[in-house]
Amino acid sequence: MTTRAALFIGLSLATTVATAQEIRPGSAFLSPEMRRQQSDEARNPGFLWVEQGEELFSRRSGEAPACITCHADPERSLKGAATRYPQVDAGSGKLINLEGRIEQCRTQRQRQPAFGYESPELLGLTAYLASLSRGLPMSVTTDGAAKPYLDAGKAVYERRQGQLNLSCRQCHDDLVGEKLRGDTISHGVGTGYPAYRLEWNEVGSLHRRLRACSLGVRATQFDYGAPEYLALELYLAARAKGLPLESPGLRR
Repeated sequence: MTTRAALFIGLSLATTVATAQEIRPGSAFLSPEMRRQQSDEARNPGFLWVEQGEELFSRRSGEAPACITCHADPERSLKGAATRYPQVDAGSGKLINLEGRIEQCRTQRQRQPAFGYESPELLGLTAYLASLSRGLPMSVTTDGAAKPYLDAGKAVYERRQGQLNLSCRQCHDDLVGEKLRGDTISHGVGTGYPAYRLEWNEVGSLHRRLRACSLGVRATQFDYGAPEYLALELYLAARAKGLPLESPGLRR
């Protein structure tokens, strides 16, 4: 190997490491006041959904067992679980996120109808389970069976889309810190979701935010839970590996 080639490889590796280290959570782009509000359970409106989810976690639906029947002492038994989603489901081999796991338990184990994306029940349960891992580092699996999904998510992230012909990368890598309609462009990681967004005046899922981004660039909006958004969610979680989970986040 020539000295020039070695130097090039060394610089490339250094750039890769530096880029990974520079990725920051969404809260880093909030005003100091909004960061304080997000951290304060009494002032963060997202915790209203957490409380509803906690109540639902212990509630029986007809003859179906409550979630807590299988997951006793959730603050201990489920602590850290949310940091590992999305993940490949061992039974089906498909990629599922935390919402998908909740729906799977709902339909297969409780034998009840699915809640559906953006329903108050699913948002509440997802926010509650995510809150149990608040502050813990994201740790999704990206190798093995997850690797094809990761690659698919990266392809979605880098692909130009819509009438504006923009990719996620152009905003969330190249324009980080710039202003867009009064908001500061972040690295686009999903560590705060489900999140309370001021523009929604309620809690919403990451897929709701991804659909809004698709609409913003005049591209196809995929269905909630679509394979494209699930793969992208995994890629964003991989970018956030090691960053603390912040849900319920507070966003503009």
